Amino acid sequence: MSWAYNFSCLKNKSALANPNFPKTKPFYPPKAECVSVKANTLSDCVNNTVTIDALLTGAVVKVPMVLAELNLQINVDSIISLPEAALEIKDIKKNLKITQCLLLQDTNMLFIRGCVRKNIDYATKGTCFNTSGICGDIRHCTVDVPFNCTTAVDFNGIQPLSPIIGTSEEFKYFKTQDLNGADFSEKSKLLSGDLTEFNQINTEYYNELPYCELIQSRMVEFDEYLNPTHPSCSTVPFEEKEFCKIEEKMVIYLTVKLLQNRQIAVPPLCTTDC
Repeated sequence: MSWAYNFSCLKNKSALANPNFPKTKPFYPPKAECVSVKANTLSDCVNNTVTIDALLTGAVVKVPMVLAELNLQINVDSIISLPEAALEIKDIKKNLKITQCLLLQDTNMLFIRGCVRKNIDYATKGTCFNTSGICGDIRHCTVDVPFNCTTAVDFNGIQPLSPIIGTSEEFKYFKTQDLNGADFSEKSKLLSGDLTEFNQINTEYYNELPYCELIQSRMVEFDEYLNPTHPSCSTVPFEEKEFCKIEEKMVIYLTVKLLQNRQIAVPPLCTTDC
């Protein structure tokens, strides 16, 4: 590329007429290497212990208390439909997601709901195939396989606090009213509550709801292709078949910890020989 061509690409051509205009060569950055790794060996850092500043006189604290820790087994049977015909499953990556873990208060029933996120890698026939082999594409499909169940909890930690029930109370004011009519004298009066008003006291208690922590999960599954058929109008190796649906049988093992925030008294620490 000539310098004249480079200068002609400038929008402000009047600058070229200036005799003081610098006619230096343009700068081209060096080509980057394909890959580069730089590493340093770090020496140890020096540290000093610091005295822990803590309350020694005792206190009342609010902390999570373990109500129960339990192992669950959830059995799932599902059918997954792929968006296109596949030749085989290459890999399935799984992640467990819990969307609900609720203890129904005043009972020991735990409601669990969630799904298993599955990223399925599968091979397709593509457009390059013959009796010797197939060269297609590797595709992926991500699905959520839902599940839900209930289980009875054995509180092997501590019993949960029973919820405090809210109250609603109605009260009235006394009212005296003169009575008129043939059956009443001038001294007759109506003594009753005031029917022209409504008075009420409502009390709400905001209880601590038990909640769950997921400790570990383990999934064992068996996947089977449904209705595999030989590709029609295609010349492919005789053993190759296509399918669009997968039947999945899966057993999910969960370890769940059930907790509830409670207030407890922490005794003071001994600063001298006890």
